[in-house]
Amino acid sequence: MQRTGNHLRSGLRPKARPQRQPKAIKPSADPVDEWLAKCRPGWALPGKFHSDEAIYRADLDRVWRTGWLFAGHTCEIPKPGDYFTLQVDADPLLVIRAQDGSIHGLHNVCRHRGSTICHEETGHVSRLVCPYHQWAYGLDGGLLSCRGMHDLDKSKFGLKKITVREAGGLIYLSLADKPSPFEPAHELLAPLARPQGFHRAKVAKAVDYLVKANWKLVWENNRECYHCNLNHPQYIKANFDHYNADDTTPRIKREINGVVSRSEKKWAASGLAPTHTQTGMTPFPDVENNIWFSANRTPLVDGYLSESMDGKRVGPLMGDYQDADVGTLRIRTLPNFWNHSSCDHAVSTRLLPAGPQLTAIRVWWLVDEKAEEGRDYQLEKLMPFWQLTSEQDWEICERQQRGVNSSAFTPGPYSTFKEYNVDGFVQWYLKMLKRDA
Repeated sequence: MQRTGNHLRSGLRPKARPQRQPKAIKPSADPVDEWLAKCRPGWALPGKFHSDEAIYRADLDRVWRTGWLFAGHTCEIPKPGDYFTLQVDADPLLVIRAQDGSIHGLHNVCRHRGSTICHEETGHVSRLVCPYHQWAYGLDGGLLSCRGMHDLDKSKFGLKKITVREAGGLIYLSLADKPSPFEPAHELLAPLARPQGFHRAKVAKAVDYLVKANWKLVWENNRECYHCNLNHPQYIKANFDHYNADDTTPRIKREINGVVSRSEKKWAASGLAPTHTQTGMTPFPDVENNIWFSANRTPLVDGYLSESMDGKRVGPLMGDYQDADVGTLRIRTLPNFWNHSSCDHAVSTRLLPAGPQLTAIRVWWLVDEKAEEGRDYQLEKLMPFWQLTSEQDWEICERQQRGVNSSAFTPGPYSTFKEYNVDGFVQWYLKMLKRDA
């Protein structure tokens, strides 16, 4: 102690000790890459894909912010100034019809200090005014006024834009800086959707759900009917999906083939496209070509004209239909939309990611724009078929989420007879995840 003190007082420094060189630290492996390496073709995804925060963030960056997302219907915003809002994880978004009739997608975030601007799910405005400091924007997002600010170039402070496209009354948006071409989807969806008349429909009812399951579990559940016989008593009365090549009797096969053949001949004669899926008749999804869209017209069971509880019509004919016997138009687009449309109503389902184990889901029931509730349709007859089917699925997905969270869960193999569509989705998803890694 004394010696050290003398050195310090005399201005001398103690002899420096040799510095140890820090050990080289190996960069930690990307946890997403680690889990991608554990995926097995033809088998379910490891549980981490439905719960891990890093994988969820990769999903947002490589799937949700790169592709085309279903947002809503053109009939929800029929007049200039009409808007609706939605949220993709932490991104609040706004879809609005401008004065010239065009549809714009905007980030619902003020360019001043970041307040959200529109807080209602739907509404009508003459201009967009931030409630915080009253910066005002036009319906196209351009900054109109910013009181209290001086020497500000308003042309540089418009709301940030989102690319928006429309196909047959369905609105899609892309959060990507350079979105992939939308034209192939438009070429398929617009002609098939046109007879349904989405663009001249109205929303009879919309119901929001917050499902405690990862979005991929919800999508996988929609892609197979392996579970339908025991879980969807209403759905299987109207549809043939629950029958499969390995468990269908000759009598049932003849019945299905007869209905399909008769229906397709009738539809072809009336100008309705039958069961095409997408250009080139490739599978859905087409992993090699990143075909994320699909649509087809499918017959209902004999005696059913609509996906209703008893198969009877529950509203006036929609769109261009002159005959109720049109089966169901089915549309699906990855990663967040499917629709089943009957002759008299349509049901759309939209998924949005809300967390690693949360999916925000909206279900719409659409009818013809001239239909009046109480006179032409009753919600208690319109809604139950798909409300029950949807809520049955949400319960299934939440049970599955609890199971895959278990330390005991190990993935099982897919059925080649009943889960080939699930396997196709997983292949598409993994390619998306690897593509931008």
